[in-house]
Amino acid sequence: MAKTRPGSSSSSSSAKRDLDSYTIRGTNKVVRVGDSVLMRSSENEKAPYVARVETIEADAKGNVKVRVRWYYRPEESIGGRRQFHGIKELFLSDHYDTQSAHTIEDKCIVHTFKNYTKLEDVGLEDYFCRFEYKAATGGFTPDRVAVYCKCEMPYNPDDLMVQCEACKDWYHPACLNMTTDQAKQLDNFTCDDCLSLDGKRPHNKSTASALANGKAETKRQKR
Repeated sequence: MAKTRPGSSSSSSSAKRDLDSYTIRGTNKVVRVGDSVLMRSSENEKAPYVARVETIEADAKGNVKVRVRWYYRPEESIGGRRQFHGIKELFLSDHYDTQSAHTIEDKCIVHTFKNYTKLEDVGLEDYFCRFEYKAATGGFTPDRVAVYCKCEMPYNPDDLMVQCEACKDWYHPACLNMTTDQAKQLDNFTCDDCLSLDGKRPHNKSTASALANGKAETKRQKR
């Protein structure tokens, strides 16, 4: 099930041994230090916990334990889930714990925010993290992020946005009083602020405009 790290001391029968890896029980999936894993919840109806493996060790009886650093879901944080949080978003916390390796159910991938937004298809095993979270205080690092659109919200990669061809800013269709389907059918989009500056028509915050040539950019990812 587990491999001893080369050079580990085994002079004492009671000594703990650092391990290179652990094979998830009933599978051929190998977990190594630094991997992200799904860990069984004590409440069957709850989604599995997500953690990053910091160390793997075995005692003299062969019992394998992992020291993990927990990821929190937004709804598990003090501030709760907010509009800009993605469905697969996690916070890397400063909460460490030691668990039996038998509680590991599967491996997963926690991407950087930038890499996640570049995925063509998001699988069940894909998550992303853009904040570190202090479990005791509810604080975040970084404590400020870029905001977009008229609503001035951080980017949610699950939401479709359209890009202004002039200023390159991004907007939610709903904030432009249009549906997602309408946004997908737009020709090149220019926001009202840019149209107003260009003198093409009076400034109107509630109306979205399009030029005749090409198609508007409608993307999940930021530039």
